[in-house]
Amino acid sequence: MKLKITILLFCFLPFLSFAQTASKINKMNTALLIIDIQNDYFEGGVLPLTGSLEASLQAKRILEYFRKEKLPVIHVQHLSKGQAATLFKEGGNGMVIHANVFPLADEKVISKEYPNAFKETDLQAYLIQMGIKNLIVCGMQTHMCVDASVRAAKDFGFEITLIGDACATRPLEVNGVKSTAAEVHNSFLAALNGYYSKVLSAEFFLNN
Repeated sequence: MKLKITILLFCFLPFLSFAQTASKINKMNTALLIIDIQNDYFEGGVLPLTGSLEASLQAKRILEYFRKEKLPVIHVQHLSKGQAATLFKEGGNGMVIHANVFPLADEKVISKEYPNAFKETDLQAYLIQMGIKNLIVCGMQTHMCVDASVRAAKDFGFEITLIGDACATRPLEVNGVKSTAAEVHNSFLAALNGYYSKVLSAEFFLNN
């Protein structure tokens, strides 16, 4: 019996060692990307989203984990320039990153002007410089900037885990057909899950 146990341990030890190493490598190569969780998407803002507060609290949980583990955090902040701008107007309160996920002084902040966080920004260069290969993503809006940025990240060779309940969006309409915020949100998460990303809940991510 002892011989059998010894043989089993001998067989499985290399796999256990590999799993532990893989975990360390993943942490070394992983960063949190928080997209556009800004005041204009909350009550009192220019474009309040459905469930934005709840989503921001889930994002806060993920952010606190990354801070505790001293892992890289990148905040993406959309800015709209020009006198005609309303949403995320540069210099206004609406463009400010929400208090629930407000950046610390040593956390990277990327400013963007397009839905795709990589377009005309230094995001890709920064991730390469930091040796990042895996991105944990959350933010707003699910159907717009989150979708565009996740797809671009995959095209650039990054592996993405998307925290679905740490994202939020709003109702949409096309050709007279209305979709609720939940329908829009779930449809885009479903489309991104698989090739472009692995969609998880905050709870599942933190417990696994």
